[in-house]
Amino acid sequence: MANHVSENMENSDFKRTYIYGESALGNLKKNQMPAYPRNYEIWYTYAAGFNRGLNKAINDILRSTGMITLAQLDTIYNEHLAPSRLGDRVDEVGGKISTELSSIVREVEGYISATSHYGESLVGASQNLSKTEDRNVIREIVTQLISETKEVEEQNRTLSEQLAASQAQVQQLRESLDTIRYESLTDDLTTLANRKHFDRSLEQAMEEAEENEEPLSLLMTDIDHFKKFNDTFGHQTGDQVLRLVAVAVKQNVKGRDIPCRYGGEEFAVVLPSTNLRQAVAVAESIRKAVMAKELIKRSTGENLGRITISIGCSTFSKGDTVQDLIERADQSLYAAKRGGRNLVKCETDPDVALLADKPEKSASGAA
Repeated sequence: MANHVSENMENSDFKRTYIYGESALGNLKKNQMPAYPRNYEIWYTYAAGFNRGLNKAINDILRSTGMITLAQLDTIYNEHLAPSRLGDRVDEVGGKISTELSSIVREVEGYISATSHYGESLVGASQNLSKTEDRNVIREIVTQLISETKEVEEQNRTLSEQLAASQAQVQQLRESLDTIRYESLTDDLTTLANRKHFDRSLEQAMEEAEENEEPLSLLMTDIDHFKKFNDTFGHQTGDQVLRLVAVAVKQNVKGRDIPCRYGGEEFAVVLPSTNLRQAVAVAESIRKAVMAKELIKRSTGENLGRITISIGCSTFSKGDTVQDLIERADQSLYAAKRGGRNLVKCETDPDVALLADKPEKSASGAA
């Protein structure tokens, strides 16, 4: 069974990535660009639709001039795709935090030195007072103490203000780091968790489910006939469809559930503390929510009708690997596609078990 499903998924990945690759080469040719790896990467990412900012930047230029130059492509790469982009931002924020903390340390050290000097002055004044009864001398000592006390009070006030300002700055920098972390784990187009987040979350959820002996289920979702829809109405409308489905998914999960964009037109939902029957109910809610929405083309107001999705459900069994759980959900998804689409299927359905014994295409290959 596992071998058959693996073959199905490999076949699906081949077809999907081949389509993206063809589109990338087509755009390179159309814009008369050399097929260098970096140029190919940009157009491949554009075809896959993962990077909303990149797609918007390219679409804005194409709408304006109809063509895009290598210089414009380089700018887009550096802004939206450069591997070091997030790392550079982390380094920048980390450097600012380090500088701010060093400043705080210097201020505190200065304050400690000042208070130490003030303490020595008090000791000296006490000794001098004990040795004299001359009023003029006593007056001078007291005047000096008052002056030094005011200086310490001023230093204390300044330090308090500086610490408050530094605390606000550090908090702002922490929020910047939180934003960077969020961006690194979030799909730009749909604002759902991205594939990286999905991989981490599913592995952690499976470990917790096994340790706590709790149920765990997984949904794999695919938009029906998405490629045809995308080719007919264009990438921007296709992006609108992806966002519509993402909203429907988010509105029908709750608590610890983790909705993700798995890849292209595929979505996944990790459902901790959820058995298979409950997972099917969640899947049905998502399917109906998507089907209930009418799609309106923003540029023209044209009603494009309704879209549908197919969903496959699997549930964790002791000893499962991550790949086992994904494969069974994918096989269930393919059964939903094969059964006519706009369906929810789970791993215990008879037709899913029957398909598991046949080296068929996977769900994504039957968009």
